[in-house]
Amino acid sequence: MQLNIFIMIVLVIASIWTVMTRSLLRAGIGLALVSVILAIVMFRLNSPLAAVFELSVCAGLISVLFVSVISLTQPYSQQEIADRMKSMFTRFKYLPIIVVIVGLVMFFMKFRPDLTLPVPQAEGDVRNILWNFRQIDLIGQVIILLCGVFAVVVLFKEIRKNAR
Repeated sequence: MQLNIFIMIVLVIASIWTVMTRSLLRAGIGLALVSVILAIVMFRLNSPLAAVFELSVCAGLISVLFVSVISLTQPYSQQEIADRMKSMFTRFKYLPIIVVIVGLVMFFMKFRPDLTLPVPQAEGDVRNILWNFRQIDLIGQVIILLCGVFAVVVLFKEIRKNAR
C-alpha cells in the first residue's frame, strides 16, 4: 500500500514538472517519464495489456514524435522565451496549489476508491486476447500510430516547402 502511494506521489510530481518546465525537450522527456510511471501503476493493478499499450504508444511513439518535432523547431529569442514563460506561469501558477489541496481533501475525507479488479473474461496469452477479444484496442493503437506517421510526414513536407 505504501509503495502504491509513493508511486502515485512520484507520478503527480513528474506530471507537475512536465507541465511547469521551461524547455519543450524536457517536457517531452517528462511526458515519457509520466507514461512509464503510469505503465508501472497499470502493471501493479494487474492490467498488463493497458500497461503495454501505455509503454508502446505514449512512452514510446508519442515521446519520440515530440522529441523529433521539437528538435526540428527553431529556437525562440530571449524576449519570446520571457513572454512565453510569463504566459505559462500565469496559466499554471495555481496548479501545484490545486493538486496539494485536492490531495489533502482526499486524504482527510478518507477517500478510498474501490480498486478490486473484475474477473477477466478472456484466458490465454496476450496474442490470443488481443486478436480475439480486444480488436478495438488494436484498432485504436493502429489509428494512433498512423496519426503519428501522418504528423511527421506533414511536418517534413512543411519544412521542405519552407527550405525552398
